[in-house]
Amino acid sequence: MTIQWYPGHMAKAKRQFQEKLKLVDVVFELVDARIPYSSRNPDLVEMIGNKPRITILMKSDLADMKRVNDWLKFYESQGIYAISINAKQGQGIKEVIKLAKVVLKELFEKREAKGLKSRAIRAVCVGIPNVGKSTLINRFARKNIAQTGNRPGVTKSQQWIKYGKELELLDTPGILWPKFEDQEVGKRLAVTGAIKDTLLHLDDIALFGMSYLVNNYPGVLADRYKFEKRLETEVPLPELLMEITRLRGFKDDYERGAQVLIHELRDGKLGRFTFETPDDINEESDFNE
Repeated sequence: MTIQWYPGHMAKAKRQFQEKLKLVDVVFELVDARIPYSSRNPDLVEMIGNKPRITILMKSDLADMKRVNDWLKFYESQGIYAISINAKQGQGIKEVIKLAKVVLKELFEKREAKGLKSRAIRAVCVGIPNVGKSTLINRFARKNIAQTGNRPGVTKSQQWIKYGKELELLDTPGILWPKFEDQEVGKRLAVTGAIKDTLLHLDDIALFGMSYLVNNYPGVLADRYKFEKRLETEVPLPELLMEITRLRGFKDDYERGAQVLIHELRDGKLGRFTFETPDDINEESDFNE
């Protein structure tokens, strides 16, 4: 199955982002803490270029924190400023401001030396669809100024948000890239909710998620759906998904079983997972390019 989604408003948002980039001091690059590599848009990385940036790992409340910490160490080894936050609970918001001040210390010292008046940090918030941008924006705005939803494509326009006198933040719609060269990346994006479900074969995505859990978090499915743990490895995954469907009371409605499993995985009802580690990255990949 080939996964792809690049509606017209994303191309427009990409053009707008390029225009606004020169107006900001720093880029807040949002990634999903469950898939920090797969949720990085290579087109955006290229456009950001040498502009100072902070990588913010969103949805850390749904991620495996041990692996999140592994990612933070990896970013540090690459010379990238990074932080994980829980925007839903408002945890880490002030730390983002503190880190931005560290990143921009030299810039603001130069402004002060020139006798320029102090001003708020100007930042732009970018990332893929459904990465949690609107939730973060609302935290900075201290009110529900941005529409949120656990689905991609909610934000359609750009808007400036002020955080006291410290920060002026530009929100942008989620932007994917025109073609996923690695279909594994597409599957990870799909299983975590970055691509509209209507464009997917949900049973394939459910099986992909199940396979990862069985191999990396054994026993999780058995604990949630109350079947013998040995079945995770003894029964083919399609049959296991059908058994889960029946155990949930959906009889032979395989598609409904797949849909419920995916939603429960995304909502954290199965536990906290991260679907890739720094070791999974191709050695030729460079996070700074």
